[in-house]
Amino acid sequence: MRGVLDRIARAQRMPLHLLTPEQAKTFYEAGASVLDLPPHKLKRVEQLSVPMRDGTQVAARLYAPALPDEAPGLPVLLYLHGGGFTVGSLNTHDSLCRHLSHLAHCAVLSLDYRLAPEHRFPTAVDDCWDGLVWLREQAAGLGLDPDRIAVGGDSAGGTLSLVTAIQARDAGIGLALQLLFYPGCAARADTPSHKTFAHGFLLEAEAIDWFFGHYLGRDEEHEDWRFAPLLAHDLGGVAPAWFGLAECDPLVDEGVLMADRLRMSGVPVELEIYRGMVHDFIKMGRAIPDALTAHQDAARALRQAFGLAPLA
Repeated sequence: MRGVLDRIARAQRMPLHLLTPEQAKTFYEAGASVLDLPPHKLKRVEQLSVPMRDGTQVAARLYAPALPDEAPGLPVLLYLHGGGFTVGSLNTHDSLCRHLSHLAHCAVLSLDYRLAPEHRFPTAVDDCWDGLVWLREQAAGLGLDPDRIAVGGDSAGGTLSLVTAIQARDAGIGLALQLLFYPGCAARADTPSHKTFAHGFLLEAEAIDWFFGHYLGRDEEHEDWRFAPLLAHDLGGVAPAWFGLAECDPLVDEGVLMADRLRMSGVPVELEIYRGMVHDFIKMGRAIPDALTAHQDAARALRQAFGLAPLA
């Protein structure tokens, strides 16, 4: 990991927080696959369009290791990509979604929810909820099992997954699992790990402020549980959770705090902390073996939650 960070430093890339949002989106898109795995070939990759509550159509991509099964169909993971609510797309997380689909032998629906600053909080939250509702309604027609749905994501996508899982609990929708790679959970960047790993560990303190500044329109929105799920009043009865955290990540403390809150609320939780890893490491499978380990661990959790045979 240190070798990767050194190479990134030598490349002297422009810090994200010094770019415009449009430049940052392009920059992130261009570099997303540099350290990622080559895309795994799957039997089924399908472009879809998902209607939102305001009439907008949001793109989605369905991945599956097999053609539609007989009823009840394949279990499915609704995947919400990371990128600080401001950058990222279906393409930046294409390889990861393909690999999870392959390893877990489940379908993955990647949702291209709308991004800031064009679409500020809570648009992304609403899009993800609308995506889940649509997926349940359309699952059977897509060869998927509406009773075996998980939600997951990395970083900001992990935040959105936690929020969607709470909303699902409130709506009486049972989810199989929350698959959470280093989610943001707290209202403020004020835990000890935010200080310890503020600089030199890929996700810089200034970038976090930049993301939040573009996503939130008012300061008081920091205290909204839909932005900071640690502030949710009641977590009882939400779906079981698997956490994959990076040790050297500003977000690691709030991830541990979130896992503890869920446990104290009676929610089954599995927590993995990948030693020496930094934020975004799961998309570095070409260079970091621990990324592949995390993929395997996540796939094992999905298989168990979906009632599938364990990985060989």
